[in-house]
Amino acid sequence: MATWTTLRGFPPAIRLLVVNQLGVNVGFYMLLPYLAGYLADDLGLSAAVIGLVLGVRNLSQQGMFLLGGSASDRLGARGVIIVGCALRAVGFGVFAVGVSLPALLAASVLSGLAGALFNPAVRAYLAQAAPDRRAEAFALFNVFASAGSLLGPLIGSALLLVDFRAAALAAAGVFAALTVAQALVLPPQPARSSGQGVLGDWREAVTDRRFLAFTLALSAMFALQNQLYLVLPVRAEEAGGHPLAVASLFVVSTVVTLAWQVPVTRWLHRRLARGPAIALGLAVMGGGFVLPLAPVGGPAGPVRLAPVLGAAVLLAVGVLVAQPFVLELIPAFARDGLTGTYFGLFYLVSGVVAAAGTTAVGRAMDDGSGSGVPAVAWLLCAALGLASAAAVWVLHRRGTLDPTPAPAPSAVPA
Repeated sequence: MATWTTLRGFPPAIRLLVVNQLGVNVGFYMLLPYLAGYLADDLGLSAAVIGLVLGVRNLSQQGMFLLGGSASDRLGARGVIIVGCALRAVGFGVFAVGVSLPALLAASVLSGLAGALFNPAVRAYLAQAAPDRRAEAFALFNVFASAGSLLGPLIGSALLLVDFRAAALAAAGVFAALTVAQALVLPPQPARSSGQGVLGDWREAVTDRRFLAFTLALSAMFALQNQLYLVLPVRAEEAGGHPLAVASLFVVSTVVTLAWQVPVTRWLHRRLARGPAIALGLAVMGGGFVLPLAPVGGPAGPVRLAPVLGAAVLLAVGVLVAQPFVLELIPAFARDGLTGTYFGLFYLVSGVVAAAGTTAVGRAMDDGSGSGVPAVAWLLCAALGLASAAAVWVLHRRGTLDPTPAPAPSAVPA
């Protein structure tokens, strides 16, 4: 009830973008979890080529976040959101009909670039449209995104009973519908000039030491979220003895988010400053990875699965505690005309650092035993969360998390 009451309290533009994120995640997860299997089983591609196709998609998105953020600032967030959704529709459509390597790479580039465009633009639009209620707006955003992340794979798996192309075309149709809905309903926001060129915008953002310190301190949040696809599923299937144990991780994570996100954000907003709230969330995320270290004997089943389910719950709780305040803080660093640029830089740097952290966790898992998740991997995840929480707490104590954006430059750089 709190979620729907809060949603109704926002203007139509914000309600549309929040529901839009549900559709974005439904469409995305209808296709992406099954893409590698389609490339291998249906098209017979080698592991190296599959890695190339998936890597190109990821690089096209992660590497272009800053460009998407700048486009949002200079062209207006509405147009960038619409173009991003349209490109995702085209990219997924090409996945449905293209079987050659050039076609698959083109689809990867289009779908990745689409995410680089609309991800920072949507967040910049929300930040500008709800300047006094950003934390609540981003809490709702997280609720609907989580619901889409759960529904998408379920719908995709049902469509796979027909074939992969049916799932891809349906996903493309979702993004086409979102494109039309936003073109018809989403009000425009004026483009805001920063008073300098694009390179000047980027230079200002990347030399903002306060913001870079904040971004690096938060990178562990994304690395730990990625463990919902790495260490937690490995341990869940081993402990539960059945692939359905992996699905239970996503179910409990989504249920926790849907039930608690909005009331917890409201409660924390009244009682804690943003820095301590973020540090608390990161500490909970890290602490959850200690639970699977608890020795639980007996055969595979619910009892052995309980610690890893507990870790998934604490991971979800930590994210729902920290994330709305993280997204609320990002535009606070940026002066007028640079909100999208700062969101783009945040996701670019966080993505790179999170990828490095996930790689380190993956290496820790490869202990030579060939099975299970070694203790060092769980301890590394816990250490990442706790170190990140400590870093955020230090930034809070130094006043870095109460930023005052720098004034606009008096001259336009070349």
